[in-house]
Amino acid sequence: MNKTNNHVPALITIFGATGDLSHRKLFPSLFHLYQQDNLDERVAIIGIGRRELTNDDFRAQVKSSIQEHVQDTKHLDKFMQHVFYQPHDVSDEASYQKLLELSESLDREFSLEGNRVFYLAMAPRFFGVVTDFLKSSGLTKTKGFKRLVIEKPFGSDLKSAEELNEQIRRSFKEEEIFRIDHYLGKDMVQNIEVLRFSNAMFEPLWNNKYISNIQVTSSEVLGVEDRGGYYETSGALKDMVQNHMLQMVALLAMEPPISLNSDDIRAEKVKVLKSLHVLQPDEVRNQFVRGQYDKGFINGQEVKAYREEDKVAADSTTPTFVSGKVEIDNFRWAGVPFYIRTGKRMKRKSIQVVVEFKEVPMNLYYQKDKHLDSNLLVINIQPNEGVSIHLNGKKYVQGIETEPVQLSYAMSAQDKMNTVDAYENLLFDVLKGDATNFTHWEELKSTWKFVDSIQEAWDHFEPEFPNYESGTNGPLDSDLLLSRDGFKWWNDIQ
Repeated sequence: MNKTNNHVPALITIFGATGDLSHRKLFPSLFHLYQQDNLDERVAIIGIGRRELTNDDFRAQVKSSIQEHVQDTKHLDKFMQHVFYQPHDVSDEASYQKLLELSESLDREFSLEGNRVFYLAMAPRFFGVVTDFLKSSGLTKTKGFKRLVIEKPFGSDLKSAEELNEQIRRSFKEEEIFRIDHYLGKDMVQNIEVLRFSNAMFEPLWNNKYISNIQVTSSEVLGVEDRGGYYETSGALKDMVQNHMLQMVALLAMEPPISLNSDDIRAEKVKVLKSLHVLQPDEVRNQFVRGQYDKGFINGQEVKAYREEDKVAADSTTPTFVSGKVEIDNFRWAGVPFYIRTGKRMKRKSIQVVVEFKEVPMNLYYQKDKHLDSNLLVINIQPNEGVSIHLNGKKYVQGIETEPVQLSYAMSAQDKMNTVDAYENLLFDVLKGDATNFTHWEELKSTWKFVDSIQEAWDHFEPEFPNYESGTNGPLDSDLLLSRDGFKWWNDIQ
């Protein structure tokens, strides 16, 4: 990782520090920042949890997690001297007074200048409770900056999101709230902006005159694993579409910002999301498909249906797959469908964007009974990061017969060794105060409005689940969604 040397002293307090997210992502990412000299020596990290642990007990657990997830653990013992633990009851005022005392003590010991980051790696139902107590206890009254980092889901619909936002805003201003969407921390997602705005060959073509459709796919081979309880309350629509998928649509569709300042970039994303065509019930039936996986075979092994998973109702109507046609009501994109698709237990793990360009008006190389391949720009985000352009070229035979030609850049093995986890990028941005790759409230409001219209339509009729086998690309209706418009999903393209 080769960030600019922009050291910021800070106290980082992680609520839910004994949980899975903290051990798999947060502490390994913070250690890697420290190891790469992107974390100031004037930093202290307080882990907050319900368990009665000593500092030494907690440090041993964190050290073990870092050793499991980070290859090079040089300087680990030195890093651990910055890590502390406090048992805490989030609903007990006295716990916050103890936290205040510890925070002020560490501030003096490490010369933290009153800078405080509060990371809520916990269930969203605690967000409002914690932020209220952070303010009433005096933890947010500090001479330095205060920043709040929260995980999704942010509400379960627009109404609950508004209520939660109002509660949090009693303690933190909008510019102090960093709503994590880890997709926005992925290097190849951030590369979408670079590809668009730094290449003269793309930006003039990035409109409805030259692009026929754009496809965004996020598919998983895994099922719900041990998250059945959570997944039953969200499903693919709220777990993936409301945030990750629509955020990528916004990056693909936004106008060029006047600068790379976070406010300017987010302002353009907000304009796109406000321009989403909110669907009427009859449009939902024609433009969105939901699915739920049945048993099937993955890598030769039989896997069970969603309804057979732990903590899942035997008659569950929760979708594990969603595909849809998203329309943007503005001048640049009128008439260009953005097709989104996300699902579990699909054929392969992939996060991919495919931009399909329109055919030339009069094709001199048209041949009867032979369809000329579309020109494509393919952005592979996971698992094989890279970019490819698909063109048509002449075959090396007599005559004028054509064949597909692929120009591609794939991240090298050395590049991959140097790539960082999305959380590392995002934590670094929080410390710098760069909110570019975080979700603004105005973005959330628009995505919830869009998703609510789909959910409300679905609530009025029962789906016929399960409707796709594990190990496939989803329900047949998803393919029909595109074929009705004269397109197809570009499956398994690299």
